[in-house]
Amino acid sequence: MQFLANENFPFPSVSLLRQSGYTVESIRETQPGITDNEVIETAVTRSLIILTFDKDYGEIIFKYNNQSPPAVIYFRDKGAGPVSAAMTLIELIGKGISFDRRFTVIDKNNIRQRKY
Repeated sequence: MQFLANENFPFPSVSLLRQSGYTVESIRETQPGITDNEVIETAVTRSLIILTFDKDYGEIIFKYNNQSPPAVIYFRDKGAGPVSAAMTLIELIGKGISFDRRFTVIDKNNIRQRKY
């Protein structure tokens, strides 16, 4: 799995995912300040799963029927610290959760997915 960390995704989580063997491109490092639509375009072009704390991606994909990236993982809960998102994601991958062509919402005690 290869990921695209939105600008609001904590850099300590990006680092932990990289240390765990995942490829993670960070918008903060490569294209700071780009729009959500440009993030989606980058994800589509490079076949990357978007990691974000921004709920707007659901609206962009489902309401405006814009380009659809391989997947979006939206973290609603910031967790206990800046590596919480990475630890949660690594745990879910270990459980065999599929993210392909899904908008995944991760809450404190719940995971919801909607296919697109």
